[in-house]
Order: sequence, then structure tokens, then C-alpha cells
Amino acid sequence: MPSALDSQLIAAAWKNDVAEAKRLITAGANVNAVDDTVQSAFLIAASEGYVELLDLTLAHGADVRSLDSYDGTALIRAAERGHAAVVGRLLKAGVAVNHVNNLGWTALHEAVILGKGTPAYVDTVRLLIAGGADRAKPAVRDGATPVQAAKDRGQAAVSAALNTELRDTHAATKALLAAAASGDANKVAAALAAGAPIESRDDHRRTALLLASLNDRVEVARLLVALGADPDAQDDRQDSAWLVTGVTGSVPMLETLLPANPDLTLRNRFGGISVIPASERGHVDYVRRVVKTKTSVNHVNNLGWTALLEAIILGKGTQQWQDIVKILIDAGANPNLADAEGVSPLQHAESRGYEEIAKTLRTAGAR
Repeated sequence: MPSALDSQLIAAAWKNDVAEAKRLITAGANVNAVDDTVQSAFLIAASEGYVELLDLTLAHGADVRSLDSYDGTALIRAAERGHAAVVGRLLKAGVAVNHVNNLGWTALHEAVILGKGTPAYVDTVRLLIAGGADRAKPAVRDGATPVQAAKDRGQAAVSAALNTELRDTHAATKALLAAAASGDANKVAAALAAGAPIESRDDHRRTALLLASLNDRVEVARLLVALGADPDAQDDRQDSAWLVTGVTGSVPMLETLLPANPDLTLRNRFGGISVIPASERGHVDYVRRVVKTKTSVNHVNNLGWTALLEAIILGKGTQQWQDIVKILIDAGANPNLADAEGVSPLQHAESRGYEEIAKTLRTAGAR
């Protein structure tokens, strides 16, 4: 039987009360303690898709070999419910990908047989493939393979992922990078399964994740992020997957990369962070979203310009840039932070005849 502290931790896990779980673990609760239904905080986090709670349990000694009442791993529980982000974390943590539970199924079997073929399950299947899942492994009871089960259930997207294989393992790295750039997530999974290192680089030192970001391949990026790809790896131009989102202005890619905890202070070859090129290029929605992160709206690049200055100096003064100036000001941009020559944002706006922008700056107290 679990101790009182352990029972409280299990109850907190069901509620996804991370703050309470932290308190209890600090007080001595065991993340691997199970109740009479063979549930632990770790196994609950996996089955319910509680990513932050899962990370907490892994950081405090979760036993990745632990099994539930069906002799199933945390990976099987997560795969059954299509919790792709959890599946990725568990694969990185070393949970056995081809473990068979007492129903005779692996995680891949459960993702197909008990899955719904929706995008979340397609992501889950791709992750399992990349992690080395056996697509041809027959179920113990009826002998059905994951490939056959997907076909029988009419899961076309899952079948496509399962039937994408890379025969020439020597070409795995090249295939990974090409597939990342073109947006073929199935081929990316196949290349990883064939042994391509996830941080492989091309002749310009671009990783698969950077290529996916450059080309706005969100499905590919989602797969790579779940498997731990580095969002801060820079190429020979000092671009990273995160930095180029400011150039492309892709909010979906921004959202995909944020769970990878990119370094928001990383600089491009101009000494800028992502909000600066986004402001220059008029990416209103991107700027609106990125200022809600911990990015510095007053960062100064090598030219001596902030995002606010770039929006004015390199923008066109039209509605897009008017909106961006307002967003930056509301987010705390200093309207009086001048460029390297001492010219203020207001002076730049006035000299270009950008009256609406100048009005916004005067309202903000610009001089």
C-alpha cells in the first residue's frame, strides 16, 4: 500500500495539479508508488497526456520500466490515447518501444488498433516508427501486424506512415534532410528509423529541424521537436530553427518550436533576435504572438536598431507596420531608444512622413 504522501501524490496526478505534486515530491512522495489499481503518478501522467507532470516525474526518478495492471509500459498507455508529445518524451527516456503487454500488443499495435487514425495518432505512429517500433510484429492473439491492422481499419494516413520505409540505410542522412525540407514527415520517420542522426547537417550546416522551419513544414517540425531536436542549432549563416520563424513569420511554426524551449536570446548574423526581422517584414500576427513570450522587445542588433526602429526604418509605414509599432509599444518597447547615431524612433517616423506611427509614438511619450 502507498504511504499517505504517495496516495496524495497519486490524487494530485489525477487532477494534473503540478504545483501540489511538486510539493509532495519535495516532502518525500515517491513518483513510482502505485495504488491498488497499479497506478502511479508517472503512469497516470503518461496515460492522461499530462506533459508537465510527466517531466516532473521523470526528473524525480520515474522508473521507465514500470508496468501497469495490463503489464503495459507508460509508452503503451500514451500511444493508445494518441498523446504524441508524451510518446516522444518516453522514447527519449528509454522506454522499450516493442514491449508486449498481456493483451499481446505493443505500443504501435495499440496506437493503430485502439486509435482513431486522426492526426494525433498519425503523429504517434510516426514517432514510434522513428523510435524503432516493429511494424511487422504480429499481435500475440490474432497475429495481425500493425500494417495489416491499419489497412483493415481504413486508416489511410497511418497506413501511409507504416508503409514508408528506407531500404538504403547508407542514404538515411541525405533522405532525412531532403524529407525535412520537402515536408514528408513519413520519410523523416523512416530515415530516423534507418539510423539517420536527428542532428544531421547539410553542406550549409542546416539541421532537419532548421530545414523544416525554413520551409514551414510544421508536421515535420512537430515530429522532430517531440524527439528532442535542437531548436538552437545554427547553420553557417547563424540561422536557427527558431530565428528563422521571425523571417518567415509563421505563427504555427513558432507554436511548434516553443515546447522545445528555444533560446530567445540567440542572435542571428546581424545580432538580432526573431522579433526584429518579423517587425521589419510586417509579420503582424507573429509579432503579436512573440511579444507574449519572454523575448526582449528592446533588444539592439549590430546595426544599433531595435524591433521598433526596424519597423519604422525598413517598414513602409502602412497598416501592417502601424499595427506592429502599437504592438511593440504595448509590449514595453521603449519609444525613446535611439539608433547608433542618436536618431529616435519618432524622428525616423517624422522624416519619412509616417504620421500614424508618429502619433502612436507621441502618445507613448516619445521625444
